[in-house]
Amino acid sequence: MTETATRSATRRRATADEGDDPARSAVDRWFAFYPALALAGLLPLAAVTPLFPVEVGVATFALGTLVVGMAHGAVDHLVPLRAATDVSLRRSVAVVSVAYAILGGAVVAAFFLAPVAAFVGFIALTWLHWGQGDVAALTVADVDHLPTAAERWLSLVVRGGLPMGVPLVAHPEEYRLVAEWIVGLFVVDAAAAAAAVDPVFVPETRLAVGAFMTAATAVSVGLGYRRVRAGASRRDWLRDAGEVGALWAWFLLAAPVFAIGVYFALWHGLRHVGRLILVDDRAAAAVGDGDLHGALARFGRDAAPLTLGGFLVVAAVGLSVPAGVAAPGDLLAVSLVAIAAMTLPHVVVVAWLDRRQGVWRPGGTG
Repeated sequence: MTETATRSATRRRATADEGDDPARSAVDRWFAFYPALALAGLLPLAAVTPLFPVEVGVATFALGTLVVGMAHGAVDHLVPLRAATDVSLRRSVAVVSVAYAILGGAVVAAFFLAPVAAFVGFIALTWLHWGQGDVAALTVADVDHLPTAAERWLSLVVRGGLPMGVPLVAHPEEYRLVAEWIVGLFVVDAAAAAAAVDPVFVPETRLAVGAFMTAATAVSVGLGYRRVRAGASRRDWLRDAGEVGALWAWFLLAAPVFAIGVYFALWHGLRHVGRLILVDDRAAAAVGDGDLHGALARFGRDAAPLTLGGFLVVAAVGLSVPAGVAAPGDLLAVSLVAIAAMTLPHVVVVAWLDRRQGVWRPGGTG
C-alpha cells in the first residue's frame, strides 16, 4: 500500500473511532465551502463588471475592507497567546505590537523611497500570503492529496497567484491604473508615475505570468490527481480543483478592483477568521455547538479595537503622502499602502502560526 493510501486508511479509522471534530467541520463549511459556492454563483456578475466605472470597484473594495478585510488581521496580538501554552497575554501583545511597528514602518518608508519597487514587493508579498491562507484552509478541511511540503508550496503558488497574476493578464489597463495611483501618491508628476510602472505591464511580463500560472495550475492539479489514483480522497481533490477553477474564472472575468474587493472579504478574510476561531477555545466550542453567531460575536469583540486602529493607519498614510488624497483612486491607493504596511507583520504572525500548527510539515493538518 502506498504512503498516501496508508495515511488515508489511518485517517478514516481515526474518524470512525473518534468522530469528526465538529468545530473544524463547521469552520470549513461556513468560512470556506459556502463562501466558495457564493463566489462561483457570482460569476455571471463578474462577466459584466468590466463595463462598470472603476469607482464601483473602489466602492466594493472599501465595503469589503470595512466588513471583513481589516478585521481579519486585527486579532494578531492574541494569536501567540491562544496558539501556544507558554506565552502570556503581555508577551503576546508586546511582541506582535513591536513587529507591527517596525515592519509596518519599514514598508511605508519603502514606498516613500522606492514606490515602484515597494509596489512590486507588495504584490509578491500578497501572492505569498493569500496562497498561505488557502493552504491553511485546505489543512483545516483535512485534505489528503497534498501530503508533502512541496505539494503544499505548489498549491500556495497557484492559489496566491490567481488573484495577483491573472488580472495582470486579463485586465492590464485597470491593473496599471491602480499601480499608477499608488506610485502617484509618492511621485507627484503623473507622467513620471506612468513611466515608472511601464516594465511591469509590457506584453512580455504578462505573457510570462500567464504561462507560469497555467503551467503551475496544471502541475498542481495533476499531482493531486496522482494522489487520488494512489488512494487519496477524490472528493477533496475535486473540491480543490473546483475552487481553483472558480478563482481562475473569477479573476479572468471580473474587473480587478471589484474582483479583489469581493475576494478579500468573501474568500481570504473569512477563511482566516475561521482559522482564528479554531485557536480560541471558547469560540471554537461555540461554533462546534452550532452557535456561529456567538463565535463571530466573540471574534468581532476581540478584533474591534485594532480594526479601528487599521483605519487610523489608513488616515495617517493619507495625511503623509506628498500628492495628497483628492479622488476615489487616491483613497484606494492610500488604503492599499496602509494594507501593505499591515500585511508584512501579519504574514510573520501567520507564518509563526503555520509553523506552530505544522501546516508545512509532511502530513501536517494544521
